[in-house]
Order: sequence, then structure tokens, then C-alpha cells
Amino acid sequence: MDAAITSKFKARATIAINGEGHEAKLDEEETSNFRDRLLPFVIGLLRTAKLPAVLRIYRDTLTADMKTAIKTAVEELLRVLVAQPSDSDFIAGERVADTDGGSSSLASRLRSLAPESFVQLLKAIFMIVQAHLVQASEVKKTIEWIICHLDDHYAADSVAAAIALGAAAAETASESDGQITTFSQFSPPSNFSRVFSIQEKGNDATTMSNLSRNFRADILRENTEAVFAACDAAHGRWAKILGVRAPLHSKLRLQEFLNIYNITQEFITATEKIGGRLGYSIRGTIQSQAKAFVDFQHESRMAKLKAILDQENWAEIDVPDEFQTIVTSLFSSKSETSGHADDDSADTATSKTEVVRNCSDPSMVDAGLLNISHNTEQTDSTKTHPDNTAQSNDTKSRERGRSSPRMLSFGGVAYHMVNCGLILVKMLSEYIDMNNSLTGLSSEVVHRVVDILKFFNTRTCQLVLGAGAMQVSGLKSITSKHLALTSQVIGFTYTIIPEIKRILFLRVPETHKGLLMLEVDRVAQDYKVHRDEIHSKLVQIMRERLLVHLRSLPQIVESLNRQEDTDSQPSQFARSITKEVGLLQRVLCRTLHEVDVQAIFRQVVIIFHSQISEAFSRLDISSQQARQRAYRDVQHLLGCIRSLPSDSKSNPPNWGQLDEFLEQNFDAEASQ
Repeated sequence: MDAAITSKFKARATIAINGEGHEAKLDEEETSNFRDRLLPFVIGLLRTAKLPAVLRIYRDTLTADMKTAIKTAVEELLRVLVAQPSDSDFIAGERVADTDGGSSSLASRLRSLAPESFVQLLKAIFMIVQAHLVQASEVKKTIEWIICHLDDHYAADSVAAAIALGAAAAETASESDGQITTFSQFSPPSNFSRVFSIQEKGNDATTMSNLSRNFRADILRENTEAVFAACDAAHGRWAKILGVRAPLHSKLRLQEFLNIYNITQEFITATEKIGGRLGYSIRGTIQSQAKAFVDFQHESRMAKLKAILDQENWAEIDVPDEFQTIVTSLFSSKSETSGHADDDSADTATSKTEVVRNCSDPSMVDAGLLNISHNTEQTDSTKTHPDNTAQSNDTKSRERGRSSPRMLSFGGVAYHMVNCGLILVKMLSEYIDMNNSLTGLSSEVVHRVVDILKFFNTRTCQLVLGAGAMQVSGLKSITSKHLALTSQVIGFTYTIIPEIKRILFLRVPETHKGLLMLEVDRVAQDYKVHRDEIHSKLVQIMRERLLVHLRSLPQIVESLNRQEDTDSQPSQFARSITKEVGLLQRVLCRTLHEVDVQAIFRQVVIIFHSQISEAFSRLDISSQQARQRAYRDVQHLLGCIRSLPSDSKSNPPNWGQLDEFLEQNFDAEASQ
């Protein structure tokens, strides 16, 4: 059977993974003939009490044959497989060179195999092991049949007598030696008279029954141990072969590793079914390699994501169809249960600290970061990369030359994306693939997903809110557009986290779900806080720009008190404020969702009302022309405030302190 399998394999014939093409299974006639051949030998060994000892020898022989067959098959097949060209691009740099004229060790030749060739080798070993174990199983079944199930067989009486005789002989040998000895040391022919004398003298049926039962149990135990030992030997060899290539397996692509993992699982299942016991060693080996694979894949993705984030220019990109397909296929069966209630239950203060604990000083994002006017003062003197200006111009030209970018949709809502956001989506889909394929490591995969989500959130906070991108990727400033796009990416990730949790936790053991759910919910809350921090920063920027302009207001009024004002238009002060607010409104309305825009400008409206009314109330307006100019400016500013998006229900919209200030202080001007 071994020769047939290896010969067919060398001829590159198709080999089924489960070995169905060469399954060593006897039909009914072959089984009957095999039992008839084995029956007289077993009866003879029973009568002489040597069957347990012979089964121990048989166990050792079976184990040795198993090891030899596997080693021989590996050596013969390696001659064919090592010479085969590889279809994989992975092994090219990992193969071990055969530098000693073809006499390299078996281990180095195993390591030199391409992944697909190694799987072919495992298939052949699987078939050979299965052939040996099925044959050993037939021997085991036959001996069990002879010992326990010969009720209506013509040799039933002979077997019963042989068992009784063998049991008595074994007991006699034990008594004569004064200790428990192996059955093989007993020589029945010279002691038969003593055996029968014991039977005649004792005439104790109960004692003889117990002896026979113990003798039969000893035989069945040794019979079972033989097959299990063969299984254990096969497991050991398989685990050793896997161990030789352990450093390579963690670096394979997912499908390549799964081919090895799945055939090993099928091998374990098939051999354990025959052997009757769990193979703890081989299970530990494949589980250890699977964990090493997950660890390596996670480390490589973390390093890749860090490099991508550090190079990110935070410019909007068109979403390729590939990424929309990923989102649609992963989350097509969206759960009706919203995760927002669970997310909001976490402690906000703790989560907020978690988000910003590694961020740079938020004061780095100063008034100049809004960058919505060419006349805005630039307070940062950070040097830019040589190609930064060209890259910025290219981005602007692309934006002018297209109607609108393709966005990433989820749950009926579209999101603007940057490059790193799409890479994160791709990575999350790969983690889900690992979770679905390596079900025994679902808890480990969830930990890695939590880890990469935390890293992405924290690093994004450092680069955008903390202005780190100005140092690592050469951005001249962090603009409102950058902040808005970051909000979209963070908001999208926050929205899909409940779905990711639902998918991953389908395979997580119940005992691990409690703590892992808390971890995922905590990360989701961090994303929510981060998004709110970005929106607060946009409000803060507009407040700082307003204060910059308000600082010039006393000088403007003082000059109007001294000079005649012939200009009937609002002052440059008012026009500058409304221009900057309008630009910010256009940027945010094009990028953020309506509910977010309304939430941001609701706060901007409140700030404008309070700060502008307070600034005007402190002014000393002595001349009529100054009062008229102030009235025109306030009216102009109120018109701007009225136009800002908000969820205000007042009439007129966005009514506030500045309206009250106008009514109280400019009645005469209003009547004119």
C-alpha cells in the first residue's frame, strides 16, 4: 500500500485530501477470511497465556513500522517535490539553499518546499498513515470479535476454554514466581498438571470467572494500546514535520496557511477516530503555529498601518469598487440591534482620557490651522517637504476637475474617505477572514482587532488633532478639510464597530465574551469621543478666528469716531468674519453629514452671539456715523448667523443675544 501511494504520487496523479483513493478498507468477504486466518493463532496464544505479551510486541512493531513508512515516504517524495517549480511568490526568498551537492538534511529540504508542495507531501503522508491505521484497526476489531463476540460461532467453546486455561496459567505463573510477571515468561506445557490441580482443588467457579475476566480485560487493553500507540507515533511524526517548518508558516498567506491547517485538522480527526483517544501533542503543535501565524500577521499589519498613517496627506480619494464590495459583503446582513446604546454606557471621562493621552499638545492646532483664507496669518514656521506644495496643488486641481468623489456607503449613509481609512477597512476584513477560518483562535483575533482599532484611533489623534502630520508627512498646516475628513473616517469606523463585534463574536466561546465585549465597547466609545473632539476643535478654530477679528474692533470704532465714514457697506471686519464662516460652512457641508454640520454650527452660533454682543457692548461709540457703521456690521453679521445650518426652532432662525443687543441699542437706526 505504501509503495502504491508513493508511486501514484510520483506520477503526479490526483490525491484526495482524505485519502479516499487508497482507503485500506476490507470488504465483507476479506474481513471474514482475515478473521478465519487469525482465529487459530489467537486461540493458541490464549491457551499459552502469551497473547498480551505478543500484543505488546505487536504494538512496538506497529509503531516502528509507522515511523519507518512516514520517513521513507518523505525521503522518496522530497526528491520529486524539491525539484518542482513553485507557484508561490513567498518561498522565493525563504528557501534553504542546497549547498552541499544534494546531501542537505531532511529538515532543510522540508523547509525548502513551496507551500503547495508541502501540502501535497502532507496528503501523501495522510494516506499512508491512514492505510496503516485502518489495517491495524482491522486487527484490533478481529481480536475484539474473537474475545467478546463469538456467541454463535463454531469456535466459541474453544475460545472460552482457551481463555479460562490462559487465565489460570497466568495466575499460576504469578504465584510460582511470587510476584506479578509478564505472561510471556510463563511456559504452559510444563505447568498444565499444576493448572488442572488448582482447578480441581479450588473448584471455585467465581474465582475462575474473575480470573478469566481479568485476563480478557488485560488482552483488550493491550489490543487497544497497540492502535493508539500507532496513532500517537503518526501524530508525533506529523507534528515534527510541521515543527521543522514552523518559522515559515507564520509568514504564509492566509489561504496557504489554511491549506496546512485544514489538512492537519482532517488528519487529527481521522486518526483520533481510529485510535479512540485525543492527540494532545499534535493539537498543541498546530494550535501553537496558528497562534504564531495570527501574531505575525497582526505585527506586520500594525507596522504597515503605522507607515501608511505616517505618510498620509489626509486628502480625499475616490473609493475603489473593491472596498465598497468588502463593506457590502461583510455587513450585508446588518443586525437590527444598534450598538450605540451600549457604546454610550461607557464612562465618557475615562474614554476621553484614553483617546487623547498620547496626543501632542492641542494648542499646536492654532488659529492658523483653519487656513480658509489666503490672508489668514500663519503662526507656524514648520518646514515642508519639497513636494508638499506640488502635492497640494495636484489635489486642488483634481478636486476642481471632478463633480464629486466616490464615497464609501454603509447602512444607507455615504462617507468621504482617505487612504488610511480604506486600508483599515481591508485589514479588518482580513481579521474577519482569520476569525472565520481559525475558529479555535477567535478570542485571540478579537484581541488583535481591538489592538489595531486602538492604534488607528490614537495615532490618528496624534497626527491630526495633535498636528503630528505636520512633522511626519510634511503638511504645512492642519486645515478644516483635514479635520472634516478625519471625522468622516473616525465616524465610519465607529459605525461599523458594532457589526464587526457581531460577526467576530459568533465564534468566540461564551466564557470569553464578557470581557471581550467590554474591550470592544470601550474602543467604540473612544472613537465616539475622538469624533466629538474633532467637532469641538472645528468650533474652537472658528471661535479663535472670531476673537482675532474682534480684537481689531476697538481701533476701527475709534477711527470712525474721529473721521467721516462715507462707505455704506459693512466694514472689512464684518466681511472678513462672514467670509471665513462661509468658507468653513462650504467645507463642512461638502464633507460632513447634515446632523454633524448642524451640531457644529449650533455651537458656532452660540459663540458668535455671545462674543460679538459682548465685544460691541464694551465699545465707546460717540459719533452717529460710528453708530450707523456698527449697526450695519451687526446686521451683516446677523444675516450670516441666520444662514448657518442649525437645528434651531426659533423664528427668525438662530435668534440669540446679538438680536437682543441690536433691539436694545439701535432702535433709532432700525427705524431709519
